[in-house]
Amino acid sequence: MMKKLLPLLFLLFSGSIFSQVISSSKWTDLFSYNNVLAVREDNGKLIAATENGIFFYTPASGEITKLSKANGLHEVKISAFDYNPMTKIGLVGYKNGSMDVITPDGITYVVDIPIASGFNGDKKINHISITGNLAVISVGYGVSIFKLDRKEFGDSSFFTNAGTFEAAKEAVIKDNFVYVVTATGLKSHQMNVTFPIYSSWNTIAGGNFNQIAGNDVIAYANANTVKYGNGTTFSTIPQSFSNIQDVTVTNQNIVVTDTNSVSVFSTTGAFVKSYDASEQLNTGYYSASKIYAGTKVSGIKNETGDILKPDGPYSNISYKINIVGQQIVISSGSRDAFLTPSEVSSNLGYYHFDGSKWNHPDLFKNTTTKYNVMDAVINPLKSTEIFFTSYYDPEGLKALYKMDHDILVKNYGEGSSIVGYVNGLTYDENNQLFVATSHLTGNKIGFYYYNPSSDNFNLVSVVNAGGVQKPFSKSGILYIPAPFFTGGGLLIYDYNNTPASTGDDRFTILRKINNLPSDGVVSATIDKNDDIWIGTRIGLRIISNPSSIITEDNPQTQPVIIEENGLGEELFRDSNVLQIEVDAGNQKWISIDDGGVFYLSSTGEKTIKHFTTENSPLPSNSVTDIKVDNKSGKVYFVTLDGVMVYQGDVLDVTSNFGDVLVYPNPVVYSKFKGNVSIRGLAEKTNIRITDAAGNLVHQAVSRGGYYEWNLNNHRGVRVASGIYFVLMTNADGTDTATAKIAVVN
Repeated sequence: MMKKLLPLLFLLFSGSIFSQVISSSKWTDLFSYNNVLAVREDNGKLIAATENGIFFYTPASGEITKLSKANGLHEVKISAFDYNPMTKIGLVGYKNGSMDVITPDGITYVVDIPIASGFNGDKKINHISITGNLAVISVGYGVSIFKLDRKEFGDSSFFTNAGTFEAAKEAVIKDNFVYVVTATGLKSHQMNVTFPIYSSWNTIAGGNFNQIAGNDVIAYANANTVKYGNGTTFSTIPQSFSNIQDVTVTNQNIVVTDTNSVSVFSTTGAFVKSYDASEQLNTGYYSASKIYAGTKVSGIKNETGDILKPDGPYSNISYKINIVGQQIVISSGSRDAFLTPSEVSSNLGYYHFDGSKWNHPDLFKNTTTKYNVMDAVINPLKSTEIFFTSYYDPEGLKALYKMDHDILVKNYGEGSSIVGYVNGLTYDENNQLFVATSHLTGNKIGFYYYNPSSDNFNLVSVVNAGGVQKPFSKSGILYIPAPFFTGGGLLIYDYNNTPASTGDDRFTILRKINNLPSDGVVSATIDKNDDIWIGTRIGLRIISNPSSIITEDNPQTQPVIIEENGLGEELFRDSNVLQIEVDAGNQKWISIDDGGVFYLSSTGEKTIKHFTTENSPLPSNSVTDIKVDNKSGKVYFVTLDGVMVYQGDVLDVTSNFGDVLVYPNPVVYSKFKGNVSIRGLAEKTNIRITDAAGNLVHQAVSRGGYYEWNLNNHRGVRVASGIYFVLMTNADGTDTATAKIAVVN
């Protein structure tokens, strides 16, 4: 299948639309472009492949643009890339074994890469090298030839002997021969009828080699030495290296990337120049007598030390998000099975967008302290102040910190001021800060509340329940999900808007005895009707009126029943509900572990949208956090593989109309075959659509701030070309709005 890139992305990436399109102008990424894996060039433009996308840098103008799953690619986790400036074709390889072919006519998604029978290892594309209209693809079980002009595979050679596979690390094509480096040597074979037979391959040199690159000259390397030659005879570059990361070959030069430096040699082995980047590198490139270093954490770095990359978070690994005004803070930490601190974040801490640029605090760089930042929140009253919790700590997981201007101000976990395992944080409507905590004395859970005058936290220990998740609050009631299968639940704690005074506090905890499918409550929220939506590890429940259920004797939650094949079915039965978010129109965004994100009507009985990695730019089907910015309508989806943003249709919704917008408009059938959206509506809107003569063609009632019209009249037939008028009134008739829609069939 193929999809069209955004216009003006560069001429080499313009083209037509074919088959299914999973990206659109509604999506943008918040990916990191720091980890540069490969750099290529096209007519003065540098093309850099990173973990989750590609960016383009024009040295003459300084312009930087990017290409990701949000606007063209089909996957994340790029593992290999090459580009041929003569044919204007690029090839992207992914860790899951798929590829994208980028041509002037669009992008083709390739999923049918040959796999050796009996191979059960990693399907990752290790390396791609393009020569003319052919590319050689290196994988964990050998090499395959890919015909770029026909977008199909030719011969493959599976490197196996008696059932044992040898990985092809990298490979190149030269003069109808394929040269491959493996852990046992440099091997070659002509592309002929015996190419697929591994036993017929020739070993040119024995040894454990990691890199190879080729043009008119072939260069290959182990960790310390580079050899170059014509494919038959080779010489050694007279320089030793500490740990070679990459080798590239251009028409005139051999470029060797060591741990922290890039060195350039002529194709006869003569030294040209070098650049010490003073940081860890993946790759290097040489163009117009200038060296460009592809770093692990800073994008492209040139010889003057300039950092070249799209602005974005420090890393793609993300877990929770907090948005206050124009600021964003993303936490990188996580837990395995809601219990064990995860190693995935590798001390990444949090990433902070201050309204103009992304920052990564020095606290998390080059430190021996283990930071597994589970949550971070911005102080609504002091925008430079961020509190965060960490699920690692040398003194027993008691880690609660305050930052100002992304500089550490205080660690509240020092000494004995913090006990238990602190997790998520939340501010209530009165800007009071709460921190959920667990594993207190007696295995209780509870919370800390912040006292600004003393700059300290006070503990309220509540009930036995095991671990905790991120809390939330509304109307003086604090909600703390506890995800343990046994002894978990949802703590509902009425602090009466006075957390420092506990004498009038009340609480209850909802568990299986309250008709929850499991004690393990992972997520919860409260909607505009004061209904609590509770996501557990094996299902969803709803209960109303939180203030009254605190004092009720055994209150009972209820499932959402939907119609499935004519039968009643419990919504999300047996599903691990990771996150629930309510938008301004009271619709629900719900993420299911490995099931993507569902956008549901206010009651949950109708699915409006269902986003997965297969039909949308989501980087993962396990979305760990969702946030709706009601002022902009943007919906933020957070995953361990990166953050994706969707431009929703629902903004701040009140009883009156906002700025009503109809789109697309005009509706030209040859260019758009979907529904027309109307945004900016009241909470309840009566809609009448008429033709130019005043005849009623469609009538409906909208709830939730927006409406979609399928352009059919009341008989279910598509309306004729012409101008149509949308007449709208709110629920009590005190506010009206009008709009026009032009239809061209």
